[in-house]
Amino acid sequence: MCRHLACLGPEEPLGRLLVDPEHSLYRQSWAPRRQRYGTVNADGFGVGWYAPADPQPARYRRAGPIWADQSFADLARVVRTGALLAAVRDATLAGADAEAAAAPFAAGRWLFSHNGAVPGWPRSLAPLVPLLPPADLLSMEARTDSAFVWALALDRLRSGTAPGPALAETVQQVAEAAPSARLNLLLTDGETIAATAWGDSLFYLSEPGRRTVVASEPYDDDPRWQEVPDRTLLTASRAGVTLAPVENPVEKHVENPVEDPAPSPAPGSVRAGAPTFPKEPCT
Repeated sequence: MCRHLACLGPEEPLGRLLVDPEHSLYRQSWAPRRQRYGTVNADGFGVGWYAPADPQPARYRRAGPIWADQSFADLARVVRTGALLAAVRDATLAGADAEAAAAPFAAGRWLFSHNGAVPGWPRSLAPLVPLLPPADLLSMEARTDSAFVWALALDRLRSGTAPGPALAETVQQVAEAAPSARLNLLLTDGETIAATAWGDSLFYLSEPGRRTVVASEPYDDDPRWQEVPDRTLLTASRAGVTLAPVENPVEKHVENPVEDPAPSPAPGSVRAGAPTFPKEPCT
């Protein structure tokens, strides 16, 4: 998986966020504008969303490209939600674990995705195996680095660690074992979002009191999109966004700044099949 998005806002059809915008996640599956590693995200996709009065999210995941799934087109048109997490995937090993490897991963009220890769997997993270309960290892949804990173973060959440610190501690732990790992993590419980920027692009769009979107890249050219600096922890709700260094997560509130927005590249500046970066997919 190499592009993801989470949103908290008013209830609306899935497609209004994931399909309709000019540079939506749907289009990013074949024509991302900001992707640093890989060029086509055709190795699976998934969306998780929350229904009113039900804290446990529903998920729809598939092993193939999002554009080839006609059932998703119908789903996105009629299913409405006020909170979601969605992802499109570019696998390191195409087909590995199929649908089970497609984000979002889920446990209870949580949805999670990983944009990045851990070099040397699985040997590079073998020293971290003793830190997890055996039952958590045996119940991993997939045999991928992303699923293992999720298991590490989930263990912290279950122990009572808050979402932001849980992601920050997980990133530091994995990065110590695999220093060149790319670890853009995204987590939501339907009321809050936590995310890390660690080796790839991350942006947010905040309309305080109404909507907050966190995404690998903007889905339109709205000047209110803000880029998150590398090695930053983001936490958010519908009320707004806070940013802090991953290594020292003392949060700083962001008052929805609009000045000096990150420039958007011209449409078509990155096309599927014409990469501007070496092919190095994430998992």
